[in-house]
Amino acid sequence: MKFTLSWLKRHLDTNASVDEIAQTLTRVGLEVESVSDPAEKLRGFVVAEVREAVQHPNADRLKVCKVWDGQKELNIVCGGANARTGIKVVL
Repeated sequence: MKFTLSWLKRHLDTNASVDEIAQTLTRVGLEVESVSDPAEKLRGFVVAEVREAVQHPNADRLKVCKVWDGQKELNIVCGGANARTGIKVVL
């Protein structure tokens, strides 16, 4: 079975670390096969906002977007049909 850390902490009423919980569960006879952090796979992604999306001057199906990533504004050429001002996107 898989359990989230938040679920375990809610039902165990503890502030112990992940390693301490895994060791304690093993000590009481419940084998912990692995501990993983699914957010680790997504760490390189950023949620950004399209501030402006205009038709590319030389292509029918492309748009030139000004995208704010939280630190700087980027110019990105996008082929997404749903690219429009104001949407939040994964960058």
